[in-house]
Amino acid sequence: MATTPTPKKPRSFRKQVIWTIVAITSPVWGLTLMLSLTVAEVFYPLPNIEQIANPDTKLATQIISEDDEVLGTFYRENRTTATYEELTPWLGKALVATEDERFYSHSGVDAEALIRAVAYLGSKGGGSTLTQQLAKMQFSEPATNLIQRIMQKFGEWVIAVRLERLYTKEEIIALYLNQLDFLYQAVGINSAARTYFNKKPIDLNIEEAAVFVAMAKNPSLYNPKRYPERTKLRRDQVFVQMVRNGMITEEEKDSLQEIPLQLNFRPQSHNAGLAPYFREYLRGYMKDWIMNYEKRTGRELDLYSGGLKIYTTINAEMQENAEEAVQEHMSNLQRVFDIIKEDRKYGPFYFDEDPAGNVKAILDRAMKNTQRYRGLKKKGASMDSIRDVFNTKIPMTVFTWQGDKDTVMSPMDSIMYYKGLYQVGLMSVEPQTGFVKAWVGGNDYQYFKYDHVKQGKRQVGSTFKPFVYATAILEKNYSPCLQVPNAKICIEKGEFGLLEDWCPSNSDDKYGGTKSLKHALANSTNTVTTFLMKQVGPRPVIRLAKQMGIKEDIPEAPSIALGTVDLSVYDMVGSYTTFANKGRYVEPIMVTRIEDKNGTVLEEFTPETRQVMSDKDAYIILKLLMGVTEDGTGMRLRHDYIKYRENVVTGYPYEFTNEIAGKTGTTQNQSDGWFMGAVPNLITGVWAGCEDRAAHFGGGLGTYYGQGATAALPIWAVYMKKNYANPELGISQEPFERPKGDLGVDVDCVPTSFDFPGEGDDFDEEL
Repeated sequence: MATTPTPKKPRSFRKQVIWTIVAITSPVWGLTLMLSLTVAEVFYPLPNIEQIANPDTKLATQIISEDDEVLGTFYRENRTTATYEELTPWLGKALVATEDERFYSHSGVDAEALIRAVAYLGSKGGGSTLTQQLAKMQFSEPATNLIQRIMQKFGEWVIAVRLERLYTKEEIIALYLNQLDFLYQAVGINSAARTYFNKKPIDLNIEEAAVFVAMAKNPSLYNPKRYPERTKLRRDQVFVQMVRNGMITEEEKDSLQEIPLQLNFRPQSHNAGLAPYFREYLRGYMKDWIMNYEKRTGRELDLYSGGLKIYTTINAEMQENAEEAVQEHMSNLQRVFDIIKEDRKYGPFYFDEDPAGNVKAILDRAMKNTQRYRGLKKKGASMDSIRDVFNTKIPMTVFTWQGDKDTVMSPMDSIMYYKGLYQVGLMSVEPQTGFVKAWVGGNDYQYFKYDHVKQGKRQVGSTFKPFVYATAILEKNYSPCLQVPNAKICIEKGEFGLLEDWCPSNSDDKYGGTKSLKHALANSTNTVTTFLMKQVGPRPVIRLAKQMGIKEDIPEAPSIALGTVDLSVYDMVGSYTTFANKGRYVEPIMVTRIEDKNGTVLEEFTPETRQVMSDKDAYIILKLLMGVTEDGTGMRLRHDYIKYRENVVTGYPYEFTNEIAGKTGTTQNQSDGWFMGAVPNLITGVWAGCEDRAAHFGGGLGTYYGQGATAALPIWAVYMKKNYANPELGISQEPFERPKGDLGVDVDCVPTSFDFPGEGDDFDEEL
């Protein structure tokens, strides 16, 4: 018998409505639940308000010049922050137009963009707002799987909303741009602007701003240095977006797209940029300062990630002038030295006795100081096999004044090559404040790490003679016009502890008549300096030098009168501040203040000062030093002066007309060339010489080219010409201020010697 099926009970309308509502709203409830669990930190902890307001971002320490340029940074991540006011408006406009068109209308999460991204699976743009991207960069670690990434998304929504409550839209734009890594150690827009265009962010034009917005999508993919064509296409698309959002016109877009991609690429590194030797000295200075600061306060600081700001005395324009002056003169001096040493058997080295043995000893010593030698020795290599390695030619890149040069030579040949390069040290100080304005420690920090301003100590030659003259003036009240016999003077055995007679000669071996102190110092007459040393003895000279800031030990011997002591450029320039600052020594200072990342001043600095002599005595010595550039070895500064010597005609088109106090210095065999030059508000010292004292120009024409007046003085002249070209630098061309009242001695004498002006070669170490 067939069974009649029981009919299904129809669902009630109410249940259908309920299930429909559940089906429709379940994603919303699910989303709400997930957000609630995220806010409750069930999945992972979220940053609190304090952490959001002060994210743990590694900030580079900035080295800031007197004229508000960033000289460089100390960093683990080369990130320095910029406020919105420090950004060109084009950055914000291009970024919003390209990355988040409704940025100013949402509160951190853009629902419309989110729905579109889900519906089209991201093919028509992502759903993340700028604020969400910022949250991801600041607070999300890279996800290891899809589930973790989904969880992170919820966290980023919550953080984005909190960010929007805490910051203005403009602040969020600045935070976003400060967070981006633009490659080449350029983290944040501040570093990036310097790296790619050598500008501050405020100075970027629209096409440069568009490059950075193009990079924001994917810095590696749109790397303007490596992929310029691809980056330009992306940059041009940024312009399209700006038209779409009414920020520029169609015509402006067309014009901008015609502009080629133009970089001024200057990657930031410790080896490159302005003042690298100064920056390296500053690194050591700051490590010591931080250690002492932490001991005093108990507060920990990090030089590489603490975001400190070091305000220095360096003037960026003057530093650039100094580096350019060194480049211009040293490249020419090196060219001449290369010609001279080419005809010598032992290249740059010049020995009167046993040249082969001496050169071998120098090269062996240099070889043993190399990393290559130490590495081979550590592996147990024999000396014969090590020599084979050092005498085998290999490809290498070497320094030249015309730029890096790829070549093939043996390591031993490269040692000889570098021994034949002239080196340089220059420091410039404002005598009234002690502010160091420029510091050039060598030819190129990438190749030569040794700093010839602070580390290097070389014989100073005649630049030490002013200490002897100053002591005689202070103790004996001598006048610059005092006439002294130009005759050989001996300091006899037993005087000042001498073990034998000391009778130095003049470099030209000419004697007879008399010379005023002024003319004698101007032409580095050794006999007159010896006469003064005999009157005062070495001890008072040393005492005065110490009061004037010389920190090195000075032997108590009469020979110091001729500059046989080794001193640094740093000490010499510092000591000369006494003469130009009315008798008051001012210790050179490089840092004026240090701030933390929040702008709180941690310490301000003032230099050590002391009165060493009266302003009248200081002026008398200045008048002596002015004679050097009026009719002495520095006379070439004054005129378009042609000097005839051994069939060589040399022009010096400097033509300074202002008062200049100066002193040249040259040591035995022209191993060291010096010039100390001063105007009322700037003292600059320059040293030039090879790494080894045995490497030098030598005799003949080398006698002329190796002297301080030729090797060092022109750097000062070129540097000062560049400084004077910009009156805004404020470098004085006025006369030195003469003290009021009677000086007590005559200072305005004229030369009485018939020597040819400027002919003296001032070789100062006793022969």
